Amino acid sequence: MTAKPRGLNFWMVLALCVGNMVGSGIYLLPGTLAPLGTNQLYGWMVTIAGATCLAGAFARMGARLPYSGGPYAYAQAAFGPFAGFATAWSYWVMLWAGNGAIAVAVVSNLSLVVPWIGKTPGVPAVLAVGCVWAMTWINIRGVRLAGTFSVVTTALKLMPLVLLIALALWFAASGMPRVAASQVSISPGAIATAAGLTFWGFLGLESATVPAGKVENAARVVPLATLVGVVLTGVVYFGISVAFWAYMPASEAAASPAPVADFLGRTFGGGMASVVAVFAAISAFGTLNGFILLQGEMPQAMARGGVFPQWFAKDGSRGTPVRAHVVSSLLLSAVTLLNYGRGLGDLFQFIASVSLAAGMLAYFMSMLAAIRLLPEERGLILMALGGAAFIGWATWGLGASAVGYGLGLVLAGVPVYLAVRGRQELAAAE
Repeated sequence: MTAKPRGLNFWMVLALCVGNMVGSGIYLLPGTLAPLGTNQLYGWMVTIAGATCLAGAFARMGARLPYSGGPYAYAQAAFGPFAGFATAWSYWVMLWAGNGAIAVAVVSNLSLVVPWIGKTPGVPAVLAVGCVWAMTWINIRGVRLAGTFSVVTTALKLMPLVLLIALALWFAASGMPRVAASQVSISPGAIATAAGLTFWGFLGLESATVPAGKVENAARVVPLATLVGVVLTGVVYFGISVAFWAYMPASEAAASPAPVADFLGRTFGGGMASVVAVFAAISAFGTLNGFILLQGEMPQAMARGGVFPQWFAKDGSRGTPVRAHVVSSLLLSAVTLLNYGRGLGDLFQFIASVSLAAGMLAYFMSMLAAIRLLPEERGLILMALGGAAFIGWATWGLGASAVGYGLGLVLAGVPVYLAVRGRQELAAAE
């Protein structure tokens, strides 16, 4: 008799949460946010508060309702099959579309070490797709292997970030003058724009809830890893943002393809910048690995819940959703290649914004589900209301173009749902 594959332990789940959040975002967002000036700091504050509300709600639901599928499972339990499908579809779209931006982040950092990558049209997109399929292969090989990979890459990715924060603290302690303050005025619109972009850095805070069925002692591990992961990530993010705001000119940060590497390179020399760029690429690899794990688990959970074609429900020989992994990676490869003409920075921001816009529905529905499923828990309801309000505001901050693309991707799923349900009703009638 074949032994059941071992599941994910606490450290693997924590690494999955932190690794999915601390990845491409913090290595590229300082450049994207630099033109917003001080608004970026307020944006981070709002996002950290919103992410904490979301994490608290997900943690409580994870403890009381350890369903595999996370947002999809909660929405379906609360509001029925169509709500479950819409939530899962939007989350799945966010995963495979967003993974394109993460893969671009890998290539963006490698381009600092090998400059011709960024200067040769089409090469960044092709290399990004290669990264996608490398991580897809690891996840097909087994969830335990993917979990181990997350632990290793998460430990590596934190090293340069901790070094950067320590360097900024040393600058402050030694009395080093700050850079000239940005002339950008503080405004609600600019803060909302920053919040919409900074939420990309917390994408994945719910990661522990998605593969809950493959987590050892899920009722304890899922909520603990979620809360610890968000707190740790928030501390790192805000420390990095303050460091850039205080000690790197906004124009330099905005023009850099790898701002974290360039920040440290200003003090330690170009050699250090190259080393950090390699760490940043490893970091994004780890994040890509974690989200590819989720993009395979979600359609399988949908199929097993009866709202997605049953073809996706079957496991491979190693207990992994091979079919879901392959289809998801084909879709994200297409998104990346279709936009290969954009520069690295533009490609990252475009894909990140569209994927976030598509996925906001999943977070919003999860908060409504928390209120519906656990109405007796007042603390949870307050956190869920705070999380829902933040999601609405951050969606506005993404802008009409990104929201329009995201809405189109979400609506594209409706025919799939109708076809699946129609086939089920036909089978039942027979």
